[in-house]
Amino acid sequence: MNVTEARAKLFALVKRAEEDGAVTLIRKREDCALLAPLDRFPAARKADAFPSHALSAAQKDFGELITLAAQGRPQVLRRSRTPVAVLLPVETDSRTHSSDPAAATGAASAGGPVNSKGTQERGGSAPRRLATLDDTIGAALSSGPADGLTFGLPGLDAATGGLQPGLLTLVAAPPAGGGSLLGLAAARKTALTDSRKVLYAASGPSRADIFRRILAAETGGDYPRLKQGRLTEHEQQFAEQLRQKASVLLIDDGSDLTAEAIAETAPHVQDLALVVVDRLQAAPNARLPLSGDRLPDASQVLAGLARTLHVPVLAIVDSPDPTLLSLLDADITLTLAPTENPSKIQVTVSERDLGAIGSAYLSPDLLHARFLDAGASPVAPARSEGPARSLGSVVERELADAALPYTSGAQRGLPASVTHVLSALRTALAHSSQEALDELRPELAETAAAAAPQQLPDTAEGRRLAAALNAYHAAVSAGPPGQPAAARFAADGGHPLDDEDDAEAEEELQPGDEEDEPESAPFPALKILKDAVGRSKMHPVKVIRLEERGSGPWPLISEHMDGEPRWVHPDVTSTRVPYIRENGKRVRRDQLDVPDTFGEGALCLIDRNGSYPSACSAVPLAPNKLLHTGPLEAFDKAGAGIYLIDIPQWPRTDMPHPLGRIIERPDEQGRVWVTTPHIKQVARLVREGHLAVMPAIHDSWTGKANESLFKPFYEAARTARIELVQAGGDPYKAYKTRLSIALRLLWPKRPEQRSPFWRPDWRMSMVAEASVRHWTVAFKAVQEGHQLIALRNVDAAVFWTPPATPPATYRIGTGFGEVKAKFIQPGEMIPEGDD
Repeated sequence: MNVTEARAKLFALVKRAEEDGAVTLIRKREDCALLAPLDRFPAARKADAFPSHALSAAQKDFGELITLAAQGRPQVLRRSRTPVAVLLPVETDSRTHSSDPAAATGAASAGGPVNSKGTQERGGSAPRRLATLDDTIGAALSSGPADGLTFGLPGLDAATGGLQPGLLTLVAAPPAGGGSLLGLAAARKTALTDSRKVLYAASGPSRADIFRRILAAETGGDYPRLKQGRLTEHEQQFAEQLRQKASVLLIDDGSDLTAEAIAETAPHVQDLALVVVDRLQAAPNARLPLSGDRLPDASQVLAGLARTLHVPVLAIVDSPDPTLLSLLDADITLTLAPTENPSKIQVTVSERDLGAIGSAYLSPDLLHARFLDAGASPVAPARSEGPARSLGSVVERELADAALPYTSGAQRGLPASVTHVLSALRTALAHSSQEALDELRPELAETAAAAAPQQLPDTAEGRRLAAALNAYHAAVSAGPPGQPAAARFAADGGHPLDDEDDAEAEEELQPGDEEDEPESAPFPALKILKDAVGRSKMHPVKVIRLEERGSGPWPLISEHMDGEPRWVHPDVTSTRVPYIRENGKRVRRDQLDVPDTFGEGALCLIDRNGSYPSACSAVPLAPNKLLHTGPLEAFDKAGAGIYLIDIPQWPRTDMPHPLGRIIERPDEQGRVWVTTPHIKQVARLVREGHLAVMPAIHDSWTGKANESLFKPFYEAARTARIELVQAGGDPYKAYKTRLSIALRLLWPKRPEQRSPFWRPDWRMSMVAEASVRHWTVAFKAVQEGHQLIALRNVDAAVFWTPPATPPATYRIGTGFGEVKAKFIQPGEMIPEGDD
């Protein structure tokens, strides 16, 4: 074949060499060279051993490369950074370097690979190409260590061995399980750290979503805030730096994205190193070609693409269903699954034909659109009578979280000694090492005491870290003089100070709480709640069967769906200070400092009475099972359940977001699951013009709505309160305790709690209704001109008002829905509620 013809067919000739071992004789006037597979000359696999050229560049200079090869200087051809073929002088042999005239015709030396192309071209049959064990060992040993790509997560990289060229790797995770974040991790590591080219085929997220996730993950910025287009100065600077690497990450988020379109586009990307497909959707969707029963064929196309280009192809599928994964038949499968520790997920690595070959643990950091390495497998805690607790105190865990932007390198400006200590703290907590934490505490105490505010950057991250260090120092200082820091934190199981944010202060469930109260009890709350539910004509399903709880809507429901605001005005400084109650228990209370710009006034503390039982008067929920109703064009008030929506943009800074802390846990697409009370609240705010548009409902699990299921319980609790609140004392305390226990038993968390209920959706709908009512009344006060300072949980609000003048939107009293009002001066510690 002459050089002009070979140049035009170069990609096809290389493919024949890779797949069939074909050797092609190429002539350029008097010069002759062989385009041969690598097993003809295994030394070509060694990095930098011979001159190498990307195929696209080799095509341009092909004539010159033939001349060089003919002169005895082998030229390696590579796809991206991976060698795929070699140009050799005609006399070169794979082992002896002696003349091999059969090479040009496709014959092989004795014991070497059988090349069928010479026979094929004469029209004969094509025997299979064989290789001896000697050839295989030689090629493997001479190739050196694999130039593999990684996720940038050491534990996972160790378990997988990185992303292997020529293989299709599948990441399988349930919706909102974080699968896309692993694809993004590999893309970030390859493009931004290794400066190698990535094709990101997005069949779910938009290119804007991908950029925001990269920005959140790399800078530690809050993804929900970035979704609203609000960037800090540091984030804006980092975004500009990304422009310099823009050419290494190519995104295709076009409509009608198919596996065939990806396979057609990828060969035209010069020096391509990685293909990420985000994502394959298990549920059929007419608008998404990469969905439903089209996935098995798509998977085969992607596997063929990986082999053809000899690059890793990483695809995300939003289901861990073993039947589906078997149909997709990937080379490597990474399956994400939750663990008993909500701060860790397990990734199981499986290889076709071998099954599970390893596992790793990751910590989801969804607020920043990323995973963190969680180190070794968590050790199962010893069983105890009390509830299990996380390692470290609340103060220490907050300090570790606040330190992350600096220990990860996303933020700079800390003294090296401080960064070193904080990194050690994160490592001790991540590896669940109590011994390491105890050894570190004295040094942590010294660091917290010595860290002056001027040492810390004046940024949002710096101020959060300063507050965390101050809280740690205050916690250490609150102990008895001379007591070591480790001993102070070891007291009470590592929790030196309890957060007493919530005046509702629900009781922790204890063995026996699920039993009906004796007839002599002041208020048999559980019995009344069971009777109320049993009275319904809708035949409620009180308990979801154990075998159904791991699928459907139930894994999607979490405590964060309560929507509690936990908000402080951005111009007000809030500090958690230690406080010892009359019973000797050490807790932490809020201290609020109001700027002079707010004018004269006092802090008016609003404490709502019985927020949870009061909410039971009308909780919108579905008494029967939830059915998968999928995407909805609009919210239908005849239904109730849970809904996956975009986070609506909230333009005001004088009120918290109407979804409260729900927005802190978005999925990879920036969406959140909400219960019916919150979606009704959003719809109302849209009607009243406070929100611009109603967010799209991307998925839903619903049933027929009912608002009166708990109303008999509310009425009984309301009547009993009127009598018992006047009496006070032990009967009133017992009443509050039984109320709390009954409502907690709607969703018991431990198997040993044999509750008459197991309905997480009922429980979270009730709590969400209390949050919505709390937020709504505060918003009315703000609309009437009152200055809201803080809004916390479901019952506590703080306003800046003239002394002894509470907002008129609240009714003062002792009944349900009414409030108590107290006044303190700025800088004083906020007392705890007494209800």
